[in-house]
Amino acid sequence: MHILVCGGAGYVGSHAVSVLAEQGHRITVLDNLSTGHREAVRWGRLVDADLMAPTTLDRAFEDPVDAVMHFCARSLVAESLAQPYAYYQNNVAGTLHLLEAMQRHGVERIVFSSTAAVFGHPQAMLIDEAHPKAPINPYGASKWMVEEILRHAAQARGLRSVALRYFNAAGAAPERGIGESHSPETHLIPNVLRSALGTGPRLKVFGHDYPTPDGTCVRDYVHVLDLADAHVLALDLMEREPGAHAFNLGNGTGFSVLQVIETARRVTGRGISFDRAPRRAGDPAYLVASSEKARDVLGWSPRHSALETIIDSAWRWHLAPAF
Repeated sequence: MHILVCGGAGYVGSHAVSVLAEQGHRITVLDNLSTGHREAVRWGRLVDADLMAPTTLDRAFEDPVDAVMHFCARSLVAESLAQPYAYYQNNVAGTLHLLEAMQRHGVERIVFSSTAAVFGHPQAMLIDEAHPKAPINPYGASKWMVEEILRHAAQARGLRSVALRYFNAAGAAPERGIGESHSPETHLIPNVLRSALGTGPRLKVFGHDYPTPDGTCVRDYVHVLDLADAHVLALDLMEREPGAHAFNLGNGTGFSVLQVIETARRVTGRGISFDRAPRRAGDPAYLVASSEKARDVLGWSPRHSALETIIDSAWRWHLAPAF
């Protein structure tokens, strides 16, 4: 199939592109390179376009497209609290521009990059798809709005879609020359590894009074290549099943911030010091996925589930980053 990957120069998008190429699909990457990296586009052609400039999108559909993967988004929780208009404009209005371009070109399948932030404060130790959707920040709310748009589009005009709710994407594929590189970097594991290398600012741990075993936030870390596998399986599901589908993607095991730091110390063999800082607004204490539905319906199972494996792949990328 010919897959249009919007945001394919970014972190998760570039890893999905690598898996699509490995499986023999043709790929066009659409990206405005505001946060993505031209060097990460190693497979397929790049169309420099912007979802906020709708007239630029048609270039990506010149070669007929079978399905779209949509990774484009602003995705920083704290920034979304400070700039809510920008998040709704980019994440919601931008997606509408993409859906309208798909409609113009007769494309009826989309895999959407969603987030665990749609759930807000968890009401269960393992969060399944039936958990109430009550996002506590504009980032999560914007993603939930898109999921609702996709559901209504399925009812109104038969659009087929799969929304994949990542918990904490992590890891890298250094052997493929791709990894995690953000500016600014806000994710825990790359910041821990940059601290170990001495290439980043001193590490901060936000919040030490959460209702968790050691007082720090607990998260479910899922390898970026496992997320990429789920996107390919979503293409297969849309071939078989109409409608709008949604799946939670995680390993089903939570690790605290302090556990991540200690694991990184073992993997890197280096000391990692940190400063304590106040909680950040919009951070739930505990987010761990139940991915039973993804296993049962998509046939998805993580292949790189050990935290040591995830951190080791990221560490090897940070030792010799390609961009």
